[in-house]
Amino acid sequence: MKTLITYFSAQGTTAKVAKELAAMTGTDLFEIRPEKPYIAADLKWTNPLARCNREMLGRRDVPVEGRIADFDQYDTILIGFPIWYGAAPNVINTFCKGYPWDGKRVFAFATSGGSGIGRTAEKLAPHVKGAASVDAKLVHSAVEVKDWVRL
Repeated sequence: MKTLITYFSAQGTTAKVAKELAAMTGTDLFEIRPEKPYIAADLKWTNPLARCNREMLGRRDVPVEGRIADFDQYDTILIGFPIWYGAAPNVINTFCKGYPWDGKRVFAFATSGGSGIGRTAEKLAPHVKGAASVDAKLVHSAVEVKDWVRL
């Protein structure tokens, strides 16, 4: 059984958790990066015209830079991201559409400054069609993820 940790981080919080977890467990790591990087103004959710709001409300795909080689070798995929509108940012959904998920266990770990996990697993499930399981949890540390997934 082989595990992969993937993550998108807007301001470094999720990156810190993902990198610490990979270092702790010796697990492969892949950063999910939008082709057009976010700048501070793009993330200002209080501005209705900010990129993050336009993407979420318009349900727009966000093209992803790079691909995971040999995705099939992984049985368990961890996907880390900040919570946006009680769900994964659109860049996560676009990323997920690009891979076959049949039989894989998917664990979404989310970081947040104040939002809860909401229905994140339920909202992510259509983007990982065929996955054996999809679970999601709000976390604050790599140790929390390690204990939850039992890595």
